[in-house]
Amino acid sequence: MRFDDSLDTVLSADMSTAFGAQSAWRQLVDLIGRGRAAADAPAIARLAQIRRDVPPPIRAASARALAFATPPAALVAFFAQDDLAIAAPVLRSATLSIAEWVAILPGLSPAGRSVLRHRRDLADGVTRALESFGSVDFVLGAPEPVASEVFVDEPVVDEVAVPVTAAVVETPATPIAEPEPFVIPETIAPVSPFLSIASVAASMPVVAEARRRAEQAADGTTGAATPATPQSAKSQSGTFPIAELVARIDAYQRQRAEAPTPPPAIQPELFVIEPRHAESFRFETDAGGVVRWVEGAARAPLIGLTLDHGALGSPVDGGAAGAFRRRAEFTNARLVVDGTSDAAGQWRITGIPVFDRATGRFTGYRGSARRPRADETAAPAREMRSPAADALRQLAHELRTPTNAIAGFAEMIESQMLGPVPAPYREQAGVIRTQTSSLLTAIDDIDMAARIETHALDLRAGDVPLEPLLVRIAEDLAPLATLRGVVLDLAVADPAVAIRGDDRAVERLIARLLATLVAAGGARERIGVAVRREEGAVVIGFDRPRALAAYAEETLLTIDAESEAERADETGGGPLLGTGFALRLARNLAVELRGSLTIGEQSLTLRLPVAFSADMEQASSN
Repeated sequence: MRFDDSLDTVLSADMSTAFGAQSAWRQLVDLIGRGRAAADAPAIARLAQIRRDVPPPIRAASARALAFATPPAALVAFFAQDDLAIAAPVLRSATLSIAEWVAILPGLSPAGRSVLRHRRDLADGVTRALESFGSVDFVLGAPEPVASEVFVDEPVVDEVAVPVTAAVVETPATPIAEPEPFVIPETIAPVSPFLSIASVAASMPVVAEARRRAEQAADGTTGAATPATPQSAKSQSGTFPIAELVARIDAYQRQRAEAPTPPPAIQPELFVIEPRHAESFRFETDAGGVVRWVEGAARAPLIGLTLDHGALGSPVDGGAAGAFRRRAEFTNARLVVDGTSDAAGQWRITGIPVFDRATGRFTGYRGSARRPRADETAAPAREMRSPAADALRQLAHELRTPTNAIAGFAEMIESQMLGPVPAPYREQAGVIRTQTSSLLTAIDDIDMAARIETHALDLRAGDVPLEPLLVRIAEDLAPLATLRGVVLDLAVADPAVAIRGDDRAVERLIARLLATLVAAGGARERIGVAVRREEGAVVIGFDRPRALAAYAEETLLTIDAESEAERADETGGGPLLGTGFALRLARNLAVELRGSLTIGEQSLTLRLPVAFSADMEQASSN
């Protein structure tokens, strides 16, 4: 169906009923507003004809629906003549040209033009056209005369509502003649039903009588009551009451600006409580390590704390947490309490486990807490993880898997597990296996160094017999020693001596240190290994090869793989990562085992904790 046909159908519809008029109104507004029908004179006339039969809510709904359309200028002008609640949605959203807006503005009411003044998307030409209506839109009309009921037949002068911005007229020294009634021209503003509050109040008999008596009291004269007129409601200064009120407001504001009112005094606190700082408290926990009872400090920040260091938000250090897992006693563990109570701050706590006497079941801890001394601190030691060390550990993990695969396939070829292999290929497979073994050793060293750097080395103390360990390491290094022409000389004074430490870490430490020295040795060179026992420690002395004798301690630790490659001979066999890296790794690993590595001019001295055997006799201290 064409748009013209639909418009004709609407115009010919039955609008004798209220429902028909409302339906025709909605359809006409929708068709014209969305451009489906022309906004010609018959269509606008039909809307004007049925407008009185359409309730305001229906017309307002149609106006709000036009906000999502682009209504023509004729429809906008038609809606602008309606009530402000109906015209405002159309005026806020309509999009017209400058010429169309200028043509519509004279027909708008001051309130309608006020809606347009609040829009920020109108063109400058429309804004200038709105400014030309300023004097008409903002001047109040003249009120109707108010008739007096009990006053004499004197002429009544109309009160004029003076704008708020009017200037205050100074009081003349001599009386002035009565002003003629002021008639506002129709070109300024139409007569308005607005009445000022002052004129209405002044015409009341009670107010007029009170003002007359106040004037007589000011002049010092008394007399009979005289009829009050609206003229007597004016002040002696000749100004109107509203102007006098404006003047008073201006004077008050000026006085307030010149002498600002001081801020109100803050009410003092009724109860001033001195901050209390608890110095100690006692506590008890349940079987789960959660504090359930406190005495001597605020309960709120302490009840619910847990001794389990792995729990979320646990404020204790690892010492108390480890003792809690073992159900053991702990002393001077660290505790940090947040907040502003008397229990806030750092504490040193001591606790003993409690067991049920009847069943032997663990029931919790009982302990006490004190403030740290001047030479102590309870702040948790925060370990800064090195991103570089974490990257090294990840790199070692990524390299170890393919290297193991290469070594495995090389070993399968060398041992002919998949079938006969010619001798040249078996030799090449043997070389590959040897090289991958060296590469795996370097990868393990990198991983060990990264673990030490990130404090992630898992060491488990045990007794490690030293002599069998040295014999096993010497047998593993026999091919390298034969290749280099080096002779190892082991001298163990006490065959029963043992080292207290992790067996894997101790073996890696001694093996890497001895392999580095053998790799640096020359033909027919002897490297001695002497073991002796001192008080509380096992001392192992390693002779320095001639190739390393010229280096000082700090210089020896900086020898890298590149410098060793320049001076390497045809035998090879040097550490893949360099002598300096191997010695630094050995020194750091010795520290982790609670020992030390000292580099002297003629030898390297390794000290590790000694393991005391139960069968070993103890020297008397008497």
